Amino acid sequence: MFNITFILFWIGVSLVLYTYVGYGLIIYILNKLMRRKKNSDNQGDAHFPAVTLMIAAYNEERFIESKIKNSLGLDYPPEKLNVWIVADGSTDHTIEISKRFSEVKTFYQSARMGKIHAVNRVMKLVETPIVIFSDANTTLNHDSIKNIVRHFNDKKVGGVAGEKQITSNKEDNASGSGEGLYWKYESALKKMDSNLTTAIGAAGELFALRTELYHEPEPDTIIEDFVTSMKIVAKGYRFVYEPDACAIETASATIKDEWKRKVRISGGGIQAIMRLPELLNPFRYGLISWQYISHRVLRWTFAPLALPIILITNILLYNNSLFYQLCLVGQVLFYFVAIIGHLLREKKIGIKGFFIPYYFCMMNLSVFAGIARLLRKQQTVIWEKSERA
Repeated sequence: MFNITFILFWIGVSLVLYTYVGYGLIIYILNKLMRRKKNSDNQGDAHFPAVTLMIAAYNEERFIESKIKNSLGLDYPPEKLNVWIVADGSTDHTIEISKRFSEVKTFYQSARMGKIHAVNRVMKLVETPIVIFSDANTTLNHDSIKNIVRHFNDKKVGGVAGEKQITSNKEDNASGSGEGLYWKYESALKKMDSNLTTAIGAAGELFALRTELYHEPEPDTIIEDFVTSMKIVAKGYRFVYEPDACAIETASATIKDEWKRKVRISGGGIQAIMRLPELLNPFRYGLISWQYISHRVLRWTFAPLALPIILITNILLYNNSLFYQLCLVGQVLFYFVAIIGHLLREKKIGIKGFFIPYYFCMMNLSVFAGIARLLRKQQTVIWEKSERA
């Protein structure tokens, strides 16, 4: 009994520490040892290929005008920049607002079949060599497109992932604090992943790819941005992370909205693993498989499962030594702070790190909820988007 409990405890601890701390440290060291030399061909900006900026928008009347103005004001030759709004199923004033701008091409059909269906439909019409995807509720920095397209001078680059930034207030609730800190950590990992081999997935707020490499995800794909980008990596191309191409948005309005978003992503993550089996083969993909498993697969599978195992086995091992007693005290304190964070989740608090235990627990619990929804077939590509602050 002791041996099994002991083994399960240390397997669980090792999994959690490796997934959330160890992998980041290892890839940081590898970045220092194997720093990728910058290709001078990718740094010039004399060549401006024609691009299509595709913005999927469902009932985005609050943001669509500012998004269009932001897009048209980007530092890129206007004759080379095609701004497309895809607003299938919208029932508010998104279409009317979009059509006020003659420089913008608006696509609409009344049936609401989900973002992936709308994008697949319109992608058949794209004639530019590069297509850039962005969400309607984000603001792009002035040089974002220039900073993205320069990477396509390298024929080995199949896509570019921009940086998602969450605007931070002096005082934030659990959603604002947790999401903001999480994306700072994610951005650092993505940059190091990209420097080593390739970015492991792109966020739908801002990413680009060679149009010829676009492969239609299956129509029930939940996190199509991740699957689309990783399918390109599976074809042998790099996905570069560009921190100077930023999509800026506010945090989820409430922790309820953030929970809804996390559950959807978690369910989509499990689905993505099943649809990207080839990337689990290190004999074919080498370091990329290790990065994919470490950065994504473990977070969506074994790491969340390890947390309750660590707690239960720690309780069973409590009387074996002072070490296990201190470990249990540490776990109890951590979860106690998480419970306090839950009770104060909608309060504005200046100490950003206060909500970390709660956000961490919420993020891992969402994996179980996401798996349950996926198995019950309750998660579809058509979903009510989370409100933003």
